[in-house]
Amino acid sequence: MQLPPKPSDRTGSAPASPYVTATLPGVTALAALNARTGKAESGSGLHPVPAEGVDVLAVAMTPAPAGSGPEDADEAVNPVPQPRRGAVEAALRYGADIADRARSAKVTGRAGEILVIEPPRDAADLPGKLIYVGAGDESEPALRRAGAALARATMGAKRVRGSVVDGLKPSAQEAFLEGFLLGGYRPPRAGITEPPAPIAAHLELTGLDAAAAERATVTAQAVWMARDLTNTPAETATPDWMAEQARAIAGRSGLTVRVRGEFELRAEGFGGLLAVGGGSEHPPRLVEATYQPDGGDVPHVVLVGKGITFDSGGISLKPRDAMMTMKTDMAGAAAVLAVAEAAAALKLPVKVTVVLALAENAIGAASYRPADVVTTYNGTTVEVGNTDAEGRMVLADAMAYAAAELAPDVLVDVATLTGAAALGLGMHHAALFGNAPGLLTRLEAAGKASGDAVWQLPLVAEYGFVLDSDIADVSHIAPVQAKFGAGAIVAALFLEKFTGGVPWAHIDIAGPARANKDSRELTKGATGFGVRLLLSYLAGLGRTA
Repeated sequence: MQLPPKPSDRTGSAPASPYVTATLPGVTALAALNARTGKAESGSGLHPVPAEGVDVLAVAMTPAPAGSGPEDADEAVNPVPQPRRGAVEAALRYGADIADRARSAKVTGRAGEILVIEPPRDAADLPGKLIYVGAGDESEPALRRAGAALARATMGAKRVRGSVVDGLKPSAQEAFLEGFLLGGYRPPRAGITEPPAPIAAHLELTGLDAAAAERATVTAQAVWMARDLTNTPAETATPDWMAEQARAIAGRSGLTVRVRGEFELRAEGFGGLLAVGGGSEHPPRLVEATYQPDGGDVPHVVLVGKGITFDSGGISLKPRDAMMTMKTDMAGAAAVLAVAEAAAALKLPVKVTVVLALAENAIGAASYRPADVVTTYNGTTVEVGNTDAEGRMVLADAMAYAAAELAPDVLVDVATLTGAAALGLGMHHAALFGNAPGLLTRLEAAGKASGDAVWQLPLVAEYGFVLDSDIADVSHIAPVQAKFGAGAIVAALFLEKFTGGVPWAHIDIAGPARANKDSRELTKGATGFGVRLLLSYLAGLGRTA
């Protein structure tokens, strides 16, 4: 078998990706059920006929209210979950004693719990499974967890119909649907073996609000895209490949796009990006894409994403184990690109420009070295302390360019930047820094609402002395001999020098950008963190404007 040519941006040959991506299921809103009888106001509701092709029914259960007065000691130990809309009627059709089954399985209705009921043997007209899914307190986090659990319990199904969101407010419906779509994600895959079962092909929900369905679907599509880009291995996902994805997205979404190649970057003075990408056969790229809404004066938000398509550490070489996840070091760039497309789809009244700083930090004859001095876009000279601190180098160029040339009202950068942030906050919170308290407050609120949690850390100006350099304007890391610590704060202090005084926030996603296992609506590998956070922030900013 003849292998395809090795991809090389310098030689101009770039074979198509062998990785096959999954697609979101279809989502259909059905008529609401009658709150008293559980019957559909129109259509078949939870009584589908075989010709409709429904193979799974799903209804919700919640924990028994506190202090509800259990009748016996066994119920006090194993309280019976409470049925939600349509759940009692479904149990009767399947001839199941749900209270007894739940007690035996120790299921109480907590968010994400699953109880599967099989139909009687002589009931050929019933869907093959009835699933009771725990909705917990029916808060938005609980419903995201419930949606994800249902998605994983129905992988490979053709058509799932449920009443889980029936009667809930639109934001709660949106959370459940978002959880379902995100929890059922599968990463791109290459090979000849049979892939794992995909997410259910179609989901039907009674009482689903159309606007909530649209928001959840657009958001999930954006997160899927960010995950797909980030999960794609680096032999395919080169800087040029990422630029081509941006062109394709711009073409279908009405964004304007500009891609700067190696010669333009050199002519315009992007020294940081060129230094980091100099050792790779795949030259760096700077991608700029803009969504311009209709209408008059709107806020202009510029989102800068770190796009290191693979990080070997350069001459300051990483250990092998630390390299295994480094195809995901462009998660920030993937997230902001996905946000731009989603902002256009949702027609948000905010101008959004994304700047992707794309480079591969490899080892080669032209690699930059520790103790080199690099001149960045705004003329600041930087003494290199460690070539594995490459993210802040490419961000320095991109942020300085954005501040000087794009006239942003707000500048936000998103980056898998420091192990210190992951060490301090773990895998579920991103570190948040900035120079504008109002902006940080909005982002914290957006994180709480969206499920992409952030935690503000102080931008301690007094720590800035550790970036002093004898031979350049600034060093980009604290000297090793200083044993200073506060690595995430020091990195943010470095980036602040390239903001031009614009209101700015820095989101360090080194921890939550990837997951070691499926959990809640997150899936193993790239999580797409930052997409939901930024879309929530932009939607709120648009409403205020």
